[in-house]
Amino acid sequence: MDKRIGVVGIVIDEPKHVVDKINAIISSYSHIVIGRMGIPRHDANVGVIALIIEGTTDEVGAMTGKLGNIPGVTVKSALTAKKTQEEFIHD
Repeated sequence: MDKRIGVVGIVIDEPKHVVDKINAIISSYSHIVIGRMGIPRHDANVGVIALIIEGTTDEVGAMTGKLGNIPGVTVKSALTAKKTQEEFIHD
């Protein structure tokens, strides 16, 4: 199935209340996460996470949908128009 490379931005209000849920969802989609950067803003009680991802539109949509359903979490994604294909390794 075709995959796309892109970014997912996550902004979290009051991270202490939802960080465990967010990390559990991201971990369950770790197979599409290439890179992750998290910036806590303790003074503003806000957290920001940036993910570099490569996955199908279904996978990305499922992950961002679950994250976006958490109260206090805003999620935006941008995917490339270029499609990549999964590489198959033969023994």
